[in-house]
Amino acid sequence: MKRGMTWLALSFLGVASMAEAQDKRFEIGGNVGYTISDGVTGDPIRVGDGNIYDSIGPKDSISYGLSLGYFVTETTQLEFVWNHQGTQLEVGGTNTVEIGDVSLDDFHGGVSYHFGDPNGSARPYLSLGLGATSTGNLDFIDRFGDTRSIDGSTRFSGRLGAGIKIYPSESIGLRLGASWVPTYIKSDAEGYWCDPYWGCYVVGDAQYANQFEFGGGIFLRF
Repeated sequence: MKRGMTWLALSFLGVASMAEAQDKRFEIGGNVGYTISDGVTGDPIRVGDGNIYDSIGPKDSISYGLSLGYFVTETTQLEFVWNHQGTQLEVGGTNTVEIGDVSLDDFHGGVSYHFGDPNGSARPYLSLGLGATSTGNLDFIDRFGDTRSIDGSTRFSGRLGAGIKIYPSESIGLRLGASWVPTYIKSDAEGYWCDPYWGCYVVGDAQYANQFEFGGGIFLRF
């Protein structure tokens, strides 16, 4: 009788432990990594130093961020991601010149799909998000020694990510992954399109600034 009660108690504890793991639907964590960034191009401009410049964008640099997720099913997670990149803005062409310090902040809400056993020790994932990228104000000194300022702006952007989550315990997880964040900047006129019903209109060639983030971090499950 005692042996039977012991096995019953152990079985109950095992089921309770599994139920507890499945009930941990929230994940909150931080990450750090490296972001490879590019900018946009424009018409070539010759300036006083004799060089021609036709591009502008942020430099590659270290980045960090926070994430908050909630599992609506065993495989599908709703997620909010914030990522910050502190870097320098530079112009390029026949020469490359740093203008000044600038910050980029990405804010995205989206969904992640997780593969594998919900109670497994590791799960690959794919994520898709939409939101905005905000560029901070830029203060710099021009070649004449005058202080100049460029106001920051906020633009529509998306996020596509992939990686793997590792669960060394029920309450703590590790995350390794990469993501691509394209941010809409402008559209250049490419020509005209005409039809007999709507008439003629200008066709634009959209330009995006891209961020490729590679990193990892730790998160808590509850």
